[in-house]
Amino acid sequence: MGGGHDHHHGPPYKVPDASIYKIADAPELQETERALARRGLKDPWLRNEVWRYNVKEFSTHRTRLMKFLFKGFPLGFAAFVATIGVEYALGVDYHGHGSHDAHGSDGDHGHH
Repeated sequence: MGGGHDHHHGPPYKVPDASIYKIADAPELQETERALARRGLKDPWLRNEVWRYNVKEFSTHRTRLMKFLFKGFPLGFAAFVATIGVEYALGVDYHGHGSHDAHGSDGDHGHH
């Protein structure tokens, strides 16, 4: 549509060829491969996990976890500080609204 131009675009990502991932690049997976071999087993899909151990491209598991957990922290903290500032500027006071003497001044506090 729009002037006869076809604006077909491919996907916004490029899937890497599986052959670039090698278990030799992930010492953690090499140990898993050896443990399976000791039991006479082999995992043909183990290579699919190599990317997780590519620290240069994907960082460490801990770093990814921390980034996920604290993703919105700066914005949230800024909103918290702004809220406190606005409440202070407007004189909002959350103290002193619940009197301990709410049931009367005779000291029985509503006990009959």
